[in-house]
Amino acid sequence: MEEQKTPTLEELQALIEMTNTLNMEMFYWWCTALMICIHAGFLSYEIGASRLKNALAAGVKNILAFGFIVPSVFLLGWAVYNAFPDGLVPRMDALMAGMPWSQSMGPNIQDNATGIFWGAFALFAATTGSILSGAIIERARMSAFIIMTIVLGGFLWLLAAAWGWHPEGWLTVKWGYHDVGAAGVVHMIAGFFALGVLINLGARIGRFNADGSANAIVGHSMPMSVVGLMLIIVGFFGFLGGCIIYNSGAQWINIYGQPTNLSAFSFNTLMGFAGGLIGAYLTTREPYWMMSGGLVGIISVAPGLDLYHPGLAYLIGMGVSALAPLVNNLLLKFKLDDAVGAFAVHGFGGFAGLVISGIFLAGYPNVNGMPEISFFGQLGGAIVMAALGFIPGYAISYALKQAGMLRVPAHAEERGLDLTEVPAQAYPEWSSMYGSSTSVSGPAPTPLVGETKPA
Repeated sequence: MEEQKTPTLEELQALIEMTNTLNMEMFYWWCTALMICIHAGFLSYEIGASRLKNALAAGVKNILAFGFIVPSVFLLGWAVYNAFPDGLVPRMDALMAGMPWSQSMGPNIQDNATGIFWGAFALFAATTGSILSGAIIERARMSAFIIMTIVLGGFLWLLAAAWGWHPEGWLTVKWGYHDVGAAGVVHMIAGFFALGVLINLGARIGRFNADGSANAIVGHSMPMSVVGLMLIIVGFFGFLGGCIIYNSGAQWINIYGQPTNLSAFSFNTLMGFAGGLIGAYLTTREPYWMMSGGLVGIISVAPGLDLYHPGLAYLIGMGVSALAPLVNNLLLKFKLDDAVGAFAVHGFGGFAGLVISGIFLAGYPNVNGMPEISFFGQLGGAIVMAALGFIPGYAISYALKQAGMLRVPAHAEERGLDLTEVPAQAYPEWSSMYGSSTSVSGPAPTPLVGETKPA
């Protein structure tokens, strides 16, 4: 019988290190899989929030966003994240290391990290495209949306991440910016980009009357939208898992290198979600806003998921989500037709979360001698994220508008984007059974809280 050889200490150490590496890979693998639920959720929500004549077009936009953003992050976005932490001047070695021809950007048995982290970042990027998609349903050209979502998800979010989510990003190094759950670098970028687009895109036909009062345009399936929103919440546990660093053989750390753990994320994610449900329910009593309020609750506590007391997270989520429908109504005063409340949920929710974190987390120490968290650092970071989203969103959509490429013609909008942009019908038997369903509902006396559906 052959005698078994006792492994050496070096062999045991190598085995332990490889096990840790594989565990890290598996953790982010399943985080990425869960994040796909976010896109299944947006798909379901936006289809349900559209009228019958636009249902498939809303879904196709979400699918195309995924299809175009992922290769954009591969071709350029990953290099942007790694090369621009100092601002607008790139680190050329990091830029080259993130380009598609780099040895790390493909199968490499010596590199267990790059592909798995790139995958998580690509899914973050796709989330920004889905946020934009919901705001502009029922009147934007498919081609214009594809152009805008490539810029937003394939470039802008990665630049924001380089500045505020990179361990050496200038916002953190100079201002002590703290945003572990990506309220600014993902949600604000997408929300404020969408706001810039909405200004140039204009409202859906029939949304506003001559006197400025708003008509409610109702989606065709509330159950589909509510289920979609819950799927987004499920996916958020993958999203937030991807915001924490698996540190082999040691405690977890956040994106900035500070010690944390999944317990902190669990406490505050669930408490923020629960508080958000109640806050929006108290101000609207609507299922749409109640579920989106849960999402607002998570976004509003995202900057301090690693530090908040759970009771405080509940109150923050409740307060911010109670205000979000009012912010959406304020947009209506300016005749801005955000079809699903994307700015109120993601833009306002992220901005409020960052500013509030500057109040409650001020003075928390940073690592490596970097500035501690401060109110002005968080407020300044929020303003930077707002500008980085809004200015390009407005500029690109303005250029598309001037070129006649931003919006479908009025006759196509009246007929429905399913037939003019897809072309297909989601429910081809509906007209023969129930008649036309493309009309806009009658005017409401005054714009009421929750008269549009959020996402």
